[in-house]
Amino acid sequence: MHTPPPPLAELIGQHAHALTKSERRVAEIVLQQPKFVAFGTVSDLAQAAESGVATVARLSSKLGFSGFSDMQNAVRHSLASLLEPAAVRIKDNANSTLEHHLQMEISNLQHTLNNIDQVKLDASIAQLSELKSSVYVISGNASRGVAQQFIEDLSALRPHVYMVEGNPVQVARTMTQLNPNDAIVAIDLRRYDRWVVEAVETAYGRGLNVIAIIDSVLSPLSTLTSQVMVVAAAGAGPFDSHVGTLALLNVLVAGTAEKLRRSASSRLSQAEDAWHAADVLVDR
Repeated sequence: MHTPPPPLAELIGQHAHALTKSERRVAEIVLQQPKFVAFGTVSDLAQAAESGVATVARLSSKLGFSGFSDMQNAVRHSLASLLEPAAVRIKDNANSTLEHHLQMEISNLQHTLNNIDQVKLDASIAQLSELKSSVYVISGNASRGVAQQFIEDLSALRPHVYMVEGNPVQVARTMTQLNPNDAIVAIDLRRYDRWVVEAVETAYGRGLNVIAIIDSVLSPLSTLTSQVMVVAAAGAGPFDSHVGTLALLNVLVAGTAEKLRRSASSRLSQAEDAWHAADVLVDR
């Protein structure tokens, strides 16, 4: 029986560790601008990636294609199989600025949640639900807001959830003092923060459990753990969107809540009792 080839993004992810810098630039365009690749020429792609035609040919070969035309056909097939009229409307015929944003964020949510690997998701939730270990969150500057919300939500369900932060000396000390069973959640979107990559490299070198939430299979974090989940972060404005990232983090929190139903319920009830006793909330 013929086995179909894996999706192009998965294929690039499998070979990311073997790609040169120039090949990675070409691969980024293949992932981020599939229409450009599907309907352009090999020279167009090489020029856009600031590389040469030979680089495009080498990438095609490394990915298992007979040449650029073969890779281009794969990109066209991927586009044809997506069937996303909303995404087409976003680029080709947005009705208004508000409609543009709405459809872009819907697309981010669909791409992020529809492409979650269930095995990786279950493994990540299991790690986050292990009460005998701590959870450390490492985030780039741009995603710090959603990372902080994730910490707040997860801390409501279980103890020992921390943000890795501080100057290089403090970060290095924290990373070297983690226990072998501790879980690390690394969140970073382009442009990647060097200190985040270096911290995850330290964790990887120690054999620690790392859950990486990234925006591309070509992220430098993608080769440092098998627990990789990719979010869609296309922004209608000048900045990346964090809607897909927040949605994925919400899925992780919900899964952890289900896993820790009894202890989490007790913890939430204690917090509610304390808030009412201190009269710190206004319901109406």
